[in-house]
Amino acid sequence: MVTNTLLAAVSTALPHSGAIIHLHGIDWAILVVYLLFVVGIGIITGRGSKTSEDFFLSGRSLPAWITGLAFISANLGALEVMGMSQQGYEYGMMTANYYWIGAIPAIVFMGIAMMPFFYGSKVRSVPEFLKKRYNEGARFINAFTFAVFTPAISGISMYALAVVMQDFLGWHFAPSVWVSAVVVLVYTFMGGLTASIYNEVLQFFLIVLGIAPMTIIALIANHGWAHFKKWIATHQLPFLTPDQVAAAAAKPGSVVHQMPATQWMHTFQNTLTQNNPMHITWPGVVLGLGFVLSFSYWCTNFLVVQRALAAKDMNSAQRTPLLAAFPKMIFPFIVILPGLLALPLLPHLFPGNTTVNGHLIPATESFNNVMPLMMARYYPAGLLGLGLTALMASFMSGMAGNVTAFNTVFTYDLYAVFIKPNAPDKHYLWVGRIMTVVGIIISVGFAYVVRGQSGIMGYTQTIFGVVNAPLIAVFLLGMFATFTTPAGGLWGLLVGTATSVTLWIIRSYPGLPLWHHYNNNTTGAFWGAVWAFCAGAGATIVVSLFTKKKKDEELVGLVYQLTPKPEQDATLPWWKKPLVLGVLALVLTLIINLLFW
Repeated sequence: MVTNTLLAAVSTALPHSGAIIHLHGIDWAILVVYLLFVVGIGIITGRGSKTSEDFFLSGRSLPAWITGLAFISANLGALEVMGMSQQGYEYGMMTANYYWIGAIPAIVFMGIAMMPFFYGSKVRSVPEFLKKRYNEGARFINAFTFAVFTPAISGISMYALAVVMQDFLGWHFAPSVWVSAVVVLVYTFMGGLTASIYNEVLQFFLIVLGIAPMTIIALIANHGWAHFKKWIATHQLPFLTPDQVAAAAAKPGSVVHQMPATQWMHTFQNTLTQNNPMHITWPGVVLGLGFVLSFSYWCTNFLVVQRALAAKDMNSAQRTPLLAAFPKMIFPFIVILPGLLALPLLPHLFPGNTTVNGHLIPATESFNNVMPLMMARYYPAGLLGLGLTALMASFMSGMAGNVTAFNTVFTYDLYAVFIKPNAPDKHYLWVGRIMTVVGIIISVGFAYVVRGQSGIMGYTQTIFGVVNAPLIAVFLLGMFATFTTPAGGLWGLLVGTATSVTLWIIRSYPGLPLWHHYNNNTTGAFWGAVWAFCAGAGATIVVSLFTKKKKDEELVGLVYQLTPKPEQDATLPWWKKPLVLGVLALVLTLIINLLFW
């Protein structure tokens, strides 16, 4: 979720001719073995793709632990590894709100309340559910926006990977883009969703093995947690000279506050006032992040829903997101904490610092690149190769996840409905493979489009706002209210989408009315999502009051009140019962929240 930070790690990086990371033979070996391995997975799994359901949904045959790891890994891309470490440096533990408030509650809700509808109705995609609950128009709007913008997100991942490889390894932009594109194309073309899921599982373990050691190394470099807290207690942030503070504050929309570094140690209590690293208060965090953005991403984004639909039965489908919740709550200590711990180790990276002792800092020496900079400084040979392979895996997995979601939605919800319905299954299988190639080509093209642009953050915010934020309002009303009508759902999507686009335009162009309320990326994204939700919900309710609703018998399996609840197998052990897993995840998350309050 939270795509407003997807490209934060690299969006300001500039071309840099000299490599600052030099790989040894063992590092190259690890990287090459990984690339060969992922291609091999594609070839092996491709032998089992005999039908379109095999290709798009893995034949609904995978165990919960596989789909659970893939569910979390589908979101474990540039945002997690690069963007969250960057935000750990810039905002500290407040960044963990993206996980403990902005992910876990929605993931639990997804497993307990929503998966019975998705899996029980045997839909093959989120747009198909909208068609059953509302009408073909609602399906078309969601499918079209998703199919248009998803390859664009994949292209941004390609761009991100190419910039990192260019700046840190000295590789050229074009080969970095095309090599990653070819590798992703081979294994997704052959194995479809199954290949993508198994590679996401591999990526999960690569991240843990390649990135987690950085937390331990950074703690050692800081002489332990107690010494780090003592340092935090005696410093002010940001590390700017008075002239730099004045220059930064003079920029339109900039807010620069010197504040005690101890504020970087808390997650939520700082939001009681706006004087915190993110400059946002608790209503924006709770409503914008914790509700709208979180629930819209984890509950309606087909990229993650598709992983749960690949599970072998209802219980496995419900446990898919619930099992993912447990490693998700631990990941702040792997991806955020290294950025926070880098504050004393790399103090010159703070936003606004362009010189140290009169010397110009290279573009790569930015808080945006704190993770690879820490790797370059502290990782030995072998571990460096593993860490860089983990970075590459995270970028490539993001591409593959978006491409497999794109080819499924295009084939099932656009081609098979509006272009060639009732074709043989083999035909749709080959259309899916062709659209895999098309999706990769569009992604590569978009990587070149955004190259050198300054508005990459705007691209990602717009994409997420258009596709997901308005959708959750229509979804929840349709799932829990029988009075909402097909026309109401259609107009709710239209009005919500138009609102999110309008607010992005306001945020993007200084001088427009209300610009100063939304110019901050975080504040604008959070509150923009809230207003898009309200607009979509309001339009759905108002139009539904004046239009004809579906008969109750048509809504069985689609609306909570009219759907028989799935009975749990009494012989299941407690750790396989969705409700128990959900409650346990929420309790553990609450405890962690209180520890870092």
